[in-house]
Amino acid sequence: MELINQHTKKIMEGCKERAKSAGLRFEDQTLEYIVTNRDLIELTPKLMIPTLYDYWIQDVEVLKEKSKYELYPHNPYETVVNTRPAISFYNDNNPDWLNVMIFYHVLAHIDFFQNNLHFKHTWEYDFNGQALSDKRMIANLRSTKGRWVDYIIEFSRGIDNLAGYYDELDKVTASPVKIESKLIDFYFDVFLQREKKVHINEYIKEIERYNSLVKNNTEQPIEQFFSEVNKKHPEFTTLFNKYLDTKKSSTSDIIQYILENSDFLKKDEQKWMSPIIEIVRKTSLFFQPQIRTKIMNEGWASYWHEKLFLSDDRINGHEVDFARIHSGITALPKVGLNPYALGMRLFEYIEDFVDKGKYSMEYRRLTDAYAREKFDTQQGKGLDFIFDVRENYCDFTFINTFIDQDFVNKHKLFVTEKHLNQNRMVWEYYIKSRSAQDFRQMLIENLYHPPYIVIDSAKQKGNTLYLNHQFEGKPLIKDFITNTLIGIEYLWGAPVELETSEVKSITPPKDNKQQATGVNRFKNKGKPDIKWQRVLYTMKNRKLSRKVL
Repeated sequence: MELINQHTKKIMEGCKERAKSAGLRFEDQTLEYIVTNRDLIELTPKLMIPTLYDYWIQDVEVLKEKSKYELYPHNPYETVVNTRPAISFYNDNNPDWLNVMIFYHVLAHIDFFQNNLHFKHTWEYDFNGQALSDKRMIANLRSTKGRWVDYIIEFSRGIDNLAGYYDELDKVTASPVKIESKLIDFYFDVFLQREKKVHINEYIKEIERYNSLVKNNTEQPIEQFFSEVNKKHPEFTTLFNKYLDTKKSSTSDIIQYILENSDFLKKDEQKWMSPIIEIVRKTSLFFQPQIRTKIMNEGWASYWHEKLFLSDDRINGHEVDFARIHSGITALPKVGLNPYALGMRLFEYIEDFVDKGKYSMEYRRLTDAYAREKFDTQQGKGLDFIFDVRENYCDFTFINTFIDQDFVNKHKLFVTEKHLNQNRMVWEYYIKSRSAQDFRQMLIENLYHPPYIVIDSAKQKGNTLYLNHQFEGKPLIKDFITNTLIGIEYLWGAPVELETSEVKSITPPKDNKQQATGVNRFKNKGKPDIKWQRVLYTMKNRKLSRKVL
């Protein structure tokens, strides 16, 4: 692994100038390294951070990828790391024209890392340098503590997806939240919607009343607003105080809670474990935004590498070569998800949508398909709008906000399902739906969404740690429960209880026997009726017990 030569660096600097003139924003200093395919194979298990701490599973992944490469040689083009300065790796056999395309792709990634608000907690420090310091500390502990270091890493990694990512963002996004802000959030998000379940018209009236007081510069608008609320709902203050107490008594950052409250880790002979757990937690938090913005990030990079490459005079004569590689990267599959393809097309769709003034109530009210297609007020604000989207959205809000029926129809998208043909013993895929709602839901179900598990202090007895799984329709994987709870019990130093939901019974859907041939035989297959039950797992002295609640 070595830095790119001066000739290639000159190409990169030229790409930076063109990218910045197009509106991308990123720090001037970047590091680019030339690596071989085998180097990339060895870096991948470390998430492309060469200085990340060593762990046995990385060696297993390297052996697996090397075996795969022997059977199916492939040529990864680049990868980029969100650190300070930004570091990117390139294949050692890329021609200059290909490097132009790849550099634009990388610079768009860097722009996304350094401007999207979900990465804000990563902006202020050099993770690569921090990882090197952490790696040396763990290596030093291995020399004295031996295999116990790997046990602690294993136990911590078992729950590293339960780190409080959004809590961490709150610490760096704004100034400390005032009680007035909590009051407003509780009133509109919890009290009106969950407690009172008011009609949408009443909800909107309350929003308008609040906005009117603020807009008219009314003296102490919040106090005046909530004085009316208390007159109408005398129980509001009591419910709000109860809500604050509940928020204080529960947390979803399991690792942080254990670090701060475990009596076991506070003992002198176990204090060396805490820095290791903190390293695992910091690493998890660093990569959380990349997991949650995969479609946007890759779509943004693909959008810009196409836009900037085709306008670059340095690539004359290589348009066909570009088209071949670009089409392979951004092809829409019939089955499955290509984040490059979906993200790029959605950014293009949004830009065109806003350019034509379709992001308006005037367009939304149109019911005639021809009128919707021809609608164009020539506003030309699409590019500015997608820069705002790049800054403020994550994959969930990106998909949930902008994928509509027009987008699905334009790209002929659909939801597929498979059926086992028992006569031929093959899986048969069929088109289940062309609805935007179904397509959107299919994408959302495939997004990263860790289980929402909180530490419920109200239900804890003695020194037992009580974990409450806030069920959202997806049960925990039973195969992982035992080992995960063993790890938590060890780090906590006392018994652990986990309350979760499991399937009680499944009633298969009824088929329409009159439709027995062709694709029609799938049409009336509904969803099975699933009944759930709450269960309590208890881990005590490495023995697991289960009780139905």
